[in-house]
Amino acid sequence: MSSDQISRVVVVTGGSRGIGRAVAVRMAEPGTRIYVNYTSPDTRDVDETTSLIAEAGGDGRALRTDVAAKQGVQDFFNTVVEESGRVDVLVNNAGITRDGLLVRMKDSDWQQVLTVNLTGAFYCIQAVAKPMLKQRAGRIINIASVVGITGNAGQANYTASKAGLIGLTKTAAQELAPRGITVNAVAPGFIDTAMTHALPEKVREAMLSRIPLARAGTPEDVAEAVAFLASAQASYITGQVIHVNGGMYM
Repeated sequence: MSSDQISRVVVVTGGSRGIGRAVAVRMAEPGTRIYVNYTSPDTRDVDETTSLIAEAGGDGRALRTDVAAKQGVQDFFNTVVEESGRVDVLVNNAGITRDGLLVRMKDSDWQQVLTVNLTGAFYCIQAVAKPMLKQRAGRIINIASVVGITGNAGQANYTASKAGLIGLTKTAAQELAPRGITVNAVAPGFIDTAMTHALPEKVREAMLSRIPLARAGTPEDVAEAVAFLASAQASYITGQVIHVNGGMYM
């Protein structure tokens, strides 16, 4: 698909699997180019994602970038703009966990999670804001978490990063709104992904017992909320947090 055939350009960080993959595939349609950011040297997951994007009618591109590296992020968006001429949607989904009780948490685990989950999103917003400001249009959706609102024992670093991301969302929304750019967050609850599969069964059961809808969410549930916020129908929504948690937090 040549650049003159592209009507929409979407960037999804951490898009090789899980929620990121679901978002990328949901956003894929004819005329849409989806850039998927990934960090692993193993490309099997991201190759599968780009294949699924193509099956959905989109044009999938995979670029390996560490969102925690400022220059790498800037180079990533420079490449996107050079190839496609614009960026219409940014979905900040890249994130990691390094769980542990705060009294025993290593400095490196605290710093790494904050750097990837929060500083990485800041770098991406800062980089994408430049082309979006010129366009006088754009959609930025940050993937936060229910624990950024409620807190969660054993995840001081992760909850702090997601709470910070919500604050960043609101500030960016205020600063960018005059140029027609909306910034919102989606806060998933207990979602059925590889990350939650790794939890002990007793922990999974305890989490499910707190959900009024009595089931875990799916990555596709989150992707639907993201797709709405990226749509024309959401043009008057900015600075908001959309909770996708089955009633886990009300």
